[in-house]
Amino acid sequence: MKRIFLTGASRGIGLAIAKALTGHGHEVWATSRDPARIPQLLRLHPTRLDLSDPTSIDEGFNTALAEAGHFDVLINNAGGGHFGPAESLSPEIISGQFQVLVFGHIRLMQLGLAAMRPRGEGLIINVSSLAGRLPVPFMAAYNAAKAAMASFTMSIQLELLDSNVRIIDLQPADICTPFNDAVIKSKDYDRRYEANLAKTWDAVERNIRDAPKPDLVARRVCELIDQTNPPPRITVGDGFQTKIAPLIFRFLPQRVRIWGLRRYYGI
Repeated sequence: MKRIFLTGASRGIGLAIAKALTGHGHEVWATSRDPARIPQLLRLHPTRLDLSDPTSIDEGFNTALAEAGHFDVLINNAGGGHFGPAESLSPEIISGQFQVLVFGHIRLMQLGLAAMRPRGEGLIINVSSLAGRLPVPFMAAYNAAKAAMASFTMSIQLELLDSNVRIIDLQPADICTPFNDAVIKSKDYDRRYEANLAKTWDAVERNIRDAPKPDLVARRVCELIDQTNPPPRITVGDGFQTKIAPLIFRFLPQRVRIWGLRRYYGI
């Protein structure tokens, strides 16, 4: 039985992970901005944490740590997206995405490492996104934040030479969740983008609808936490998105990458 701290557990991938972990007998301290949204399950401990509020991050983690005694695993999963032309994104929108998707999770990594190092072991799983490598049009702040999180994760992996705390960059492709329902859409933008915004959103909705269920990610997480030497980076999702597309993308010049992604999204 492991003691696990999990962010973003009220729906989607986080909820699927919470159910899978508790089903395997693990104790999970599961966070949400509104803990009442977390289902009442055996071995599931709802915890309030708002990634947009640095004070809430420290308080949420430290309160859960005091209850748990220690954490074997930290899973940085919570997030949210913004959809709109990059040209019109305000500094507030960009900084908000980075606070939730990067700065908040970096702080939790630091707190997790400080708690795990004295015990000499631990596992941190950062759920970034394949969008950090294969950007989605009109989600520039989200794409950039996920890429930043992946880069920061690799930097820590380079530095932790003498530590038994393992860190994994878990990059899901499209997963069928209610994620799109919570995506904030720009309202103030140049109307010349109107047609391509509509085409892209239709493609995004279609891809999500046809994507694998979040149970796929949850099963992979359950496998990872039982491994003594887990891989530093994995992708989860549809075979084309996670295997074929990144392989082809790696060897293409930037001009062809942009052309291919535009064709993929129909713009």
